[in-house]
Amino acid sequence: MRPSIKQVASQAGVSIATVSRLLNKPGSVSAETAERIHQTIAALGFRPNFTGRNLRAGNSRTVGVVVPTLSNTVFAQCLQGIELAARELAYSVMFTATEYLPQDESAAVERLLSHRVDGVILTVADAGANATLDLLEHERIPYVLAYNQLSDNAPGRTAVSVDNRQAARDAVAHLIALGHTRIQMLSGQFSASDRALQRHQGYLEAMQAAQLAPLPAIEVQRHTLTAATDYQQLLADPACRPSALFCSNDLLALSAMRDLRALGLRVPQDISVMGFDGIPLGELMEPVLSSVVQPSGQIGEVALRTLVAAIENDNAGLAAAEQRRILPHAIRTGASAAAYVAPAPED
Repeated sequence: MRPSIKQVASQAGVSIATVSRLLNKPGSVSAETAERIHQTIAALGFRPNFTGRNLRAGNSRTVGVVVPTLSNTVFAQCLQGIELAARELAYSVMFTATEYLPQDESAAVERLLSHRVDGVILTVADAGANATLDLLEHERIPYVLAYNQLSDNAPGRTAVSVDNRQAARDAVAHLIALGHTRIQMLSGQFSASDRALQRHQGYLEAMQAAQLAPLPAIEVQRHTLTAATDYQQLLADPACRPSALFCSNDLLALSAMRDLRALGLRVPQDISVMGFDGIPLGELMEPVLSSVVQPSGQIGEVALRTLVAAIENDNAGLAAAEQRRILPHAIRTGASAAAYVAPAPED
């Protein structure tokens, strides 16, 4: 059980009402008493319950969700899966976003914990080395990672994802099967996403398996914006332009298609584009976006059910098969990636 307001009051030698006054109206308690209460709160690891619900029961039937952004609909789809499953199990959901800033992850989780959520579903920049996850484990707060794919050096951590490396390898293999040999990866910054790194590894493996020379990855500042000058120059130069782009997410792929049109290039006649996520918007584009499709709604649903199982079993350890849930992906062939046609020689 987490520390209660009653324990804080008892250890600080004050009444519950005094602790409550301090939390809700700090100026109403003397400085000496406030200092003693704050020291007790820090020592016990107590977090005030601003919702005021279920204090005596020690749980709120609320889960927190931390995602990088909601501007990418892949996370909105995941959140919908979480919400529908939570509703079925009589849980509520609170969410926040980090805007792809790793340094904001801990603050986002702290905000949720201050509302006494029973557990957290989160997507982090790096699941292998992460202070936020270390904190959750130290305080025995159940959590499940969504989209982060755990490596073997992260024992005990629970995650739901697709196999990012294999999915990327399949996507690049699809481009190779279409006859492309100059394939370049366009990605958000690897430091902001371990998924992008894993997808880059899949790109490298596919190129090496086909005995093709990998091209240097193009990292752009934001996952969904492609305003980098060197990127624009690369696409404009026929001598160094790849025949196909593999993008680490669909919004990046759609942005690339926009930029290519602005440069007077046709997709897929002049350059093919492949995305990753399979967001529904891609099917509404002309041409339809070729992409790796991951089951985002199902990722959210499975993550919620896994988290609730951990909460209701008092954070008991999950079986190894439940800790590493890898869901199937698919390749949407679309029309933005087509068979390679060598450019006609110039007169």
